[in-house]
Amino acid sequence: MILMDIYDTASWWTLVIAAQVVVGLTYFMKMRKSKKPEDRLTQQKLLEWKPLPLVPDDLTVPEPPLMGKINEKALNLGATSFLCLDQEPKIMERAIQALHKYGVGSCGPRGFYGTIDVHLELEERLAKFLQVEETCVYSYGFSTVASAIPAYAKKGDIIFADEKVWFAIQKGIDASRSTVRYFRHNDMQDLERQLELAAWKKELNPKRRAFLVAEAIYLNTGYMCPLRKLVELARRFKLRIILDESLSIGVIGKTGRGLTEHLNVPRDEIDLIVGSLEHSFASIGGFCAGSHYIVEHQRLSGSCPRGRIAHSSRRETDVERGGRLCLFVARSALTLALQALNERLRASALYSLYHFSFSGDVYSPVKHLYTKDEGNVLSYDIKMEFLRNIAKYCMERGVAVTVSAHIKDDELSCPEPSIRIVSTLKLNDVLIAQICEVLDKAYIDCKILG
Repeated sequence: MILMDIYDTASWWTLVIAAQVVVGLTYFMKMRKSKKPEDRLTQQKLLEWKPLPLVPDDLTVPEPPLMGKINEKALNLGATSFLCLDQEPKIMERAIQALHKYGVGSCGPRGFYGTIDVHLELEERLAKFLQVEETCVYSYGFSTVASAIPAYAKKGDIIFADEKVWFAIQKGIDASRSTVRYFRHNDMQDLERQLELAAWKKELNPKRRAFLVAEAIYLNTGYMCPLRKLVELARRFKLRIILDESLSIGVIGKTGRGLTEHLNVPRDEIDLIVGSLEHSFASIGGFCAGSHYIVEHQRLSGSCPRGRIAHSSRRETDVERGGRLCLFVARSALTLALQALNERLRASALYSLYHFSFSGDVYSPVKHLYTKDEGNVLSYDIKMEFLRNIAKYCMERGVAVTVSAHIKDDELSCPEPSIRIVSTLKLNDVLIAQICEVLDKAYIDCKILG
């Protein structure tokens, strides 16, 4: 009897559900039939449809004028080819030969486009030079650090970074979606305070990965990071260090191996070294260097155009054969000469400028010039326009300088407008004196005209 009641109840619910389905289908078909033909989206209406613009037609966005091609006779203080290898005839010849052999090449992940001999050759030579287990190369210097950071740091992790890191590092941190704590520029007391606070709040714990990101030489200021103190704090609070050595490789250290060599910091204390091939190496692309475990994680997503890799590899072959372009030779004459030049530039010439102050370490090849008497009176845009006029004035007199470009609304702690000058092996004491004279005269004349 109980079974019969259950059966009757189930049948009743089946009838209710079936009735609802029938009513729903009837309503749907009725609405479909009652729809007027002119309400349907026809091909003619699609052709006649004109969508509203995403931005107004009258919107104007001021853009800085492009510098254009620099006269070969002008002294270029904007290019970051510190060792001037980009104009060496032998290197240019090797680059052309590589293009004939390999072509321009595809640019993308090697998991899709494959690994060829020059990939492996360059990675092997870089690893040997940097004295690390392995390296992997990338196609673009900006994307190297911007993709290396989110390759390891994920949502839920925490990153401590200097507030003056350059834009590519900022974008890499954004892409990681990690919690980020920015400390004041090169202020180790502020960093230590933030780490102690994070430890007290239990934000630093074995279940959460923590990273410390810094530049060996900061592009936005020209100052070196206090690497020894960073390593000390990283080991005490169990952080992984990611160090961008783009501006220090080939520039500082007895053999040009960067800040780790300059400060005698063991490379195994740095979890991941990131660098660019677009400065001292006079090529394009970038690299990540570290242990086999770290680099293997990167290699599947790293890539670099084959012709440019061959260009770099051929140059190092010349070096090993005893050519004078000895970037990788112990006690490199080029690196030591550049260090001496950087020291003279900062120690005497820049202090002689009457209308400019500057920032940048002694051995840094990048210096930033700021106008002394403007203070905070003028707006950011007016300062930028004034500096562009100075740069134009200098260009007309055979000295090419560049105004540091920033995305004001998107960059963290956007730096003050400045003229960035780069010291290269083309400079000498006579040229440095002439540059300072032109800069001060440019300030006076542009001030009067402005």
